Amino acid sequence: MISPLCYIDPQAKLGNNVTVEPFSRIYGDVEIGDDCWIGPNVTIFDGARIGKGVKIFPGAVVSGIPQDLKYKGEKTIAIIGDYTTIRECVTINKGTAANWETKVGSHSLLMAYSHVAHDCIVGNHCIMANAATLAGHITVHDYAIIGGLCAIHQFVTIGAHTLISGGSLVRKDVPPYTRAAREPLAYVGINSIGLRRRSFPIEAIKIIQDSYRILFASGLSVSEAIQEIESEIPSSEYKNQILIFIKSSKRGLMKGYMGKDPDEE
Repeated sequence: MISPLCYIDPQAKLGNNVTVEPFSRIYGDVEIGDDCWIGPNVTIFDGARIGKGVKIFPGAVVSGIPQDLKYKGEKTIAIIGDYTTIRECVTINKGTAANWETKVGSHSLLMAYSHVAHDCIVGNHCIMANAATLAGHITVHDYAIIGGLCAIHQFVTIGAHTLISGGSLVRKDVPPYTRAAREPLAYVGINSIGLRRRSFPIEAIKIIQDSYRILFASGLSVSEAIQEIESEIPSSEYKNQILIFIKSSKRGLMKGYMGKDPDEE
């Protein structure tokens, strides 16, 4: 159902069974897949590429111009994957000439007032809670959960299956499978509840836990911890993913273990 009170540019491409509620505006260089719901007062600017089954709630702005002074009007895009939900007043900016696109994956949830800046890549099955904020050029891997009011520094990488406590300031990379909290941000354990919910084998969880005990709680330097993990931890895809992340980190890793998670105290 297309409301007569919305405006859709004739150049825009809408799939089958798309609903657009009153007072929304859809610009010309926009593609929207089947079965999407566009709520009232939504703005979808040029460059939006929206998959099927997406729900966008009132006040959201998709594919807005980057808040980057280096942006010179180049033609870039913002991609939204299938069955993702974008809640009230979320803002997602299109890319710049650095990467040419901003991307949010499929089956993700962006809660109210969260922000995804230019050239970010957000994976599948991710959750950004209320008012979580990504600066430019951030990568968030699959199944990551970012708590409300988190502020994440540009160029940071958030690993898969991570859980970041609400209100955190994230200045460094957060390796996969971990929980992060405190100020400055530190390792407070692995995301064991999330891993069990996703049916990770017990053996895999032990490998992950032992790897991070060496990295974050042994007192070793990062290079020493890498050598220890390589020699002491059994070979597995989980060990490999952890080592690849550590070795490829450009901003450095969050701090090591500093005591019990404050959320559990």
